[in-house]
Amino acid sequence: MGDRHYIDIPGSTTHELPPLLVHAGQEGTPLAEVVGMATHIIEAEDMIPDLEAPEASVEQRKFDLALNLAEQYLHLVAHWQWGDSILEWIRQCETTFGMDETLRGLLHPDVWPHAGRSSFVDLLVDKGVPTHGVRLENAVGLRLTFRQPPPIDCFSNQFLIYLNSPVTGTAYKTWATLAEDASVLFPPDRFHFQVVEMSRM
Repeated sequence: MGDRHYIDIPGSTTHELPPLLVHAGQEGTPLAEVVGMATHIIEAEDMIPDLEAPEASVEQRKFDLALNLAEQYLHLVAHWQWGDSILEWIRQCETTFGMDETLRGLLHPDVWPHAGRSSFVDLLVDKGVPTHGVRLENAVGLRLTFRQPPPIDCFSNQFLIYLNSPVTGTAYKTWATLAEDASVLFPPDRFHFQVVEMSRM
Protein backbone atom coordinates (compact mmCIF):
# COMPACT_ATOMS: atom_id res chain seq x y z
CA MET A 1 0.00 0.00 0.00
CA GLY A 2 2.96 2.32 -0.49
CA ASP A 3 3.42 5.04 2.12
CA ARG A 4 -0.01 4.57 3.66
CA HIS A 5 0.14 3.98 7.42
CA TYR A 6 -2.71 2.05 8.99
CA ILE A 7 -3.84 2.15 12.59
CA ASP A 8 -2.86 -0.82 14.71
CA ILE A 9 -5.90 -2.85 15.75
CA PRO A 10 -5.26 -5.30 18.62
CA GLY A 11 -5.53 -9.00 17.83
CA SER A 12 -5.76 -10.71 14.47
CA THR A 13 -9.54 -11.01 14.09
CA THR A 14 -11.15 -10.04 10.80
CA HIS A 15 -14.06 -7.75 11.67
CA GLU A 16 -17.32 -8.16 9.78
CA LEU A 17 -18.94 -4.89 8.72
CA PRO A 18 -22.52 -4.44 7.45
CA PRO A 19 -23.01 -4.93 3.70
CA LEU A 20 -22.80 -1.84 1.52
CA LEU A 21 -26.17 -1.69 -0.23
CA VAL A 22 -25.74 0.42 -3.36
CA HIS A 23 -28.97 1.69 -4.85
CA ALA A 24 -27.78 1.64 -8.44
CA GLY A 25 -29.67 2.24 -11.63
CA GLN A 26 -31.75 5.13 -12.88
CA GLU A 27 -34.84 5.70 -10.78
CA GLY A 28 -37.64 8.15 -11.31
CA THR A 29 -37.63 10.27 -14.47
CA PRO A 30 -37.39 8.23 -17.71
CA LEU A 31 -34.48 8.94 -20.06
CA ALA A 32 -36.72 10.40 -22.78
CA GLU A 33 -38.09 12.93 -20.29
CA VAL A 34 -34.59 13.85 -19.10
CA VAL A 35 -33.54 14.44 -22.72
CA GLY A 36 -36.63 16.62 -23.17
CA MET A 37 -35.70 18.74 -20.13
CA ALA A 38 -32.13 19.01 -21.41
CA THR A 39 -33.51 20.30 -24.71
CA HIS A 40 -35.26 23.12 -22.82
CA ILE A 41 -31.91 24.04 -21.19
CA ILE A 42 -30.26 24.21 -24.62
CA GLU A 43 -32.99 26.42 -26.02
CA ALA A 44 -33.18 28.68 -22.96
CA GLU A 45 -29.42 29.27 -22.90
CA ASP A 46 -29.07 29.71 -26.69
CA MET A 47 -26.33 27.12 -26.80
CA ILE A 48 -26.52 26.69 -30.57
CA PRO A 49 -25.81 29.89 -32.52
CA ASP A 50 -28.00 30.95 -35.41
CA LEU A 51 -26.41 29.39 -38.44
CA GLU A 52 -27.52 29.18 -42.01
CA ALA A 53 -27.99 25.46 -41.92
CA PRO A 54 -30.82 23.12 -42.80
CA GLU A 55 -33.39 22.87 -40.02
CA ALA A 56 -32.89 19.10 -39.82
CA SER A 57 -29.18 19.63 -39.17
CA VAL A 58 -29.86 22.16 -36.40
CA GLU A 59 -32.41 19.87 -34.78
CA GLN A 60 -29.93 16.97 -34.89
CA ARG A 61 -27.29 19.13 -33.18
CA LYS A 62 -29.83 20.11 -30.51
CA PHE A 63 -30.74 16.48 -29.93
CA ASP A 64 -27.09 15.37 -29.72
CA LEU A 65 -26.33 18.13 -27.23
CA ALA A 66 -29.45 17.33 -25.20
CA LEU A 67 -28.49 13.65 -25.14
CA ASN A 68 -25.01 14.60 -23.92
CA LEU A 69 -26.45 16.77 -21.12
CA ALA A 70 -28.87 14.00 -20.15
CA GLU A 71 -25.99 11.51 -19.92
CA GLN A 72 -24.01 13.97 -17.78
CA TYR A 73 -27.02 14.35 -15.49
CA LEU A 74 -27.59 10.60 -15.18
CA HIS A 75 -23.88 10.23 -14.39
CA LEU A 76 -24.36 12.79 -11.62
CA VAL A 77 -27.40 10.89 -10.29
CA ALA A 78 -25.41 7.64 -10.26
CA HIS A 79 -22.70 9.35 -8.21
CA TRP A 80 -25.30 10.75 -5.81
CA GLN A 81 -26.85 7.29 -5.34
CA TRP A 82 -23.45 5.83 -4.51
CA GLY A 83 -22.72 8.68 -2.10
CA ASP A 84 -26.08 8.26 -0.37
CA SER A 85 -25.50 4.51 -0.06
CA ILE A 86 -22.02 5.06 1.38
CA LEU A 87 -23.20 7.55 4.02
CA GLU A 88 -25.91 5.11 5.11
CA TRP A 89 -23.29 2.35 5.25
CA ILE A 90 -21.04 4.55 7.41
CA ARG A 91 -23.94 5.04 9.86
CA GLN A 92 -24.33 1.26 10.10
CA CYS A 93 -20.58 0.79 10.54
CA GLU A 94 -20.63 3.29 13.41
CA THR A 95 -23.17 1.09 15.16
CA THR A 96 -20.99 -1.98 14.54
CA PHE A 97 -17.90 -0.18 15.87
CA GLY A 98 -19.85 0.98 18.92
CA MET A 99 -20.76 -2.60 19.84
CA ASP A 100 -17.20 -3.94 19.50
CA GLU A 101 -14.86 -3.15 22.36
CA THR A 102 -11.79 -3.44 20.12
CA LEU A 103 -13.17 -0.98 17.55
CA ARG A 104 -15.11 1.40 19.78
CA GLY A 105 -12.20 3.75 20.51
CA LEU A 106 -11.24 4.18 16.85
CA LEU A 107 -14.03 6.65 16.07
CA HIS A 108 -14.26 10.20 17.36
CA PRO A 109 -17.50 10.67 19.32
CA ASP A 110 -18.32 13.95 17.55
CA VAL A 111 -21.65 14.68 15.94
CA TRP A 112 -22.09 12.86 12.64
CA PRO A 113 -20.94 13.24 9.90
CA HIS A 114 -17.57 13.91 11.50
CA ALA A 115 -14.76 14.33 9.01
CA GLY A 116 -12.97 11.34 10.51
CA ARG A 117 -15.64 9.17 8.93
CA SER A 118 -13.79 9.61 5.64
CA SER A 119 -11.73 6.66 6.92
CA PHE A 120 -14.56 4.43 5.74
CA VAL A 121 -14.33 5.89 2.23
CA ASP A 122 -10.58 5.21 2.29
CA LEU A 123 -11.37 1.63 3.34
CA LEU A 124 -13.66 1.19 0.32
CA VAL A 125 -10.90 2.47 -1.95
CA ASP A 126 -8.27 0.24 -0.33
CA LYS A 127 -10.53 -2.80 -0.66
CA GLY A 128 -10.88 -2.13 -4.39
CA VAL A 129 -14.68 -2.02 -4.36
CA PRO A 130 -15.93 -2.13 -7.98
CA THR A 131 -17.74 1.15 -8.71
CA HIS A 132 -18.27 0.98 -12.50
CA GLY A 133 -16.57 4.33 -13.06
CA VAL A 134 -18.00 6.14 -10.04
CA ARG A 135 -15.35 8.05 -8.08
CA LEU A 136 -16.13 7.44 -4.43
CA GLU A 137 -14.79 10.77 -3.18
CA ASN A 138 -16.92 12.67 -5.71
CA ALA A 139 -19.94 10.51 -4.90
CA VAL A 140 -19.72 11.29 -1.19
CA GLY A 141 -18.98 14.95 -1.92
CA LEU A 142 -22.09 15.16 -4.08
CA ARG A 143 -24.22 13.57 -1.35
CA LEU A 144 -22.77 15.92 1.27
CA THR A 145 -23.70 18.84 -1.01
CA PHE A 146 -27.22 17.70 -1.95
CA ARG A 147 -29.63 15.89 0.39
CA GLN A 148 -31.41 14.58 -2.68
CA PRO A 149 -30.47 14.66 -6.37
CA PRO A 150 -31.72 17.95 -7.82
CA PRO A 151 -33.79 17.78 -11.02
CA ILE A 152 -31.89 18.47 -14.22
CA ASP A 153 -33.55 21.85 -14.75
CA CYS A 154 -31.79 23.16 -11.62
CA PHE A 155 -28.45 22.94 -13.39
CA SER A 156 -26.83 25.03 -16.04
CA ASN A 157 -25.12 23.28 -18.91
CA GLN A 158 -21.79 24.62 -17.58
CA PHE A 159 -22.24 22.83 -14.26
CA LEU A 160 -23.09 19.48 -15.80
CA ILE A 161 -20.24 19.55 -18.31
CA TYR A 162 -17.44 21.45 -16.56
CA LEU A 163 -18.02 21.91 -12.85
CA ASN A 164 -19.54 18.67 -11.59
CA SER A 165 -16.29 16.86 -10.74
CA PRO A 166 -14.35 19.83 -9.28
CA VAL A 167 -17.28 20.96 -7.10
CA THR A 168 -18.00 17.54 -5.63
CA GLY A 169 -14.31 16.75 -5.23
CA THR A 170 -13.79 20.00 -3.32
CA ALA A 171 -16.79 19.28 -1.09
CA TYR A 172 -15.33 15.90 -0.17
CA LYS A 173 -11.81 17.22 0.46
CA THR A 174 -13.19 20.00 2.66
CA TRP A 175 -15.18 17.49 4.72
CA ALA A 176 -12.32 14.98 4.93
CA THR A 177 -9.82 17.57 6.18
CA LEU A 178 -12.02 19.11 8.89
CA ALA A 179 -10.78 16.64 11.48
CA GLU A 180 -8.30 18.04 14.00
CA ASP A 181 -6.19 14.92 13.59
CA ALA A 182 -5.48 13.10 10.36
CA SER A 183 -8.13 10.55 9.49
CA VAL A 184 -7.48 7.04 10.77
CA LEU A 185 -6.70 4.55 8.02
CA PHE A 186 -8.25 1.15 8.68
CA PRO A 187 -6.13 -1.83 7.57
CA PRO A 188 -8.19 -3.39 4.76
CA ASP A 189 -7.13 -6.96 5.61
CA ARG A 190 -8.78 -6.65 9.04
CA PHE A 191 -12.27 -5.90 7.70
CA HIS A 192 -14.72 -7.82 5.57
CA PHE A 193 -18.01 -6.74 4.05
CA GLN A 194 -20.12 -7.42 0.99
CA VAL A 195 -21.17 -4.94 -1.69
CA VAL A 196 -24.71 -5.52 -2.94
CA GLU A 197 -26.03 -3.50 -5.87
CA MET A 198 -29.75 -2.98 -5.48
CA SER A 199 -30.88 -2.46 -9.07
CA ARG A 200 -34.28 -0.99 -9.81
CA MET A 201 -36.93 -3.66 -10.23
